[in-house]
Amino acid sequence: MTTERIEVQRTISAPAAAIFGLLCDPQGHVSIDSSGMLIDATGDPVQAAGDGFVVHMDREALDDYPMGEYDVTVTIKDFEQDREISWTILGQIRPQIGHVYGYRLEPGDDGATVVTSYYDWSEIDPVWREANIFPVISEGALRATLGILARTVKRAQAAADS
Repeated sequence: MTTERIEVQRTISAPAAAIFGLLCDPQGHVSIDSSGMLIDATGDPVQAAGDGFVVHMDREALDDYPMGEYDVTVTIKDFEQDREISWTILGQIRPQIGHVYGYRLEPGDDGATVVTSYYDWSEIDPVWREANIFPVISEGALRATLGILARTVKRAQAAADS
């Protein structure tokens, strides 16, 4: 891990396909967000690199930058079914920032999946590098999102089984 990338891991007692399905769903992103910034999402589940959806945001949840409510477009960068998904964000701010969020999934023989959440700002625009505001999301927030992901997938599996 470099100073321009955060990675956290958690083993989740769910198959990779169930976790990946949630990560492909725009509403899934909203349901597992630990930052409080993701309010809602519009669009269909993604199926390939280049797909995207709109997320309705509220930056006041972080209370760090006076942006209020706004929309961003999530564009899928990496897409490997049940293994990895990452995305960049196109928002109001110019120049575009260029940071990447993503998840890698490693299915285990026991039905559990090791999930790595990452946040990479190594290729951000120089304007934002000079602003010295990264990381915007902390390692703790990534860990919390993995906890919410585990809980959300477990509830979905229980509902499907009943």
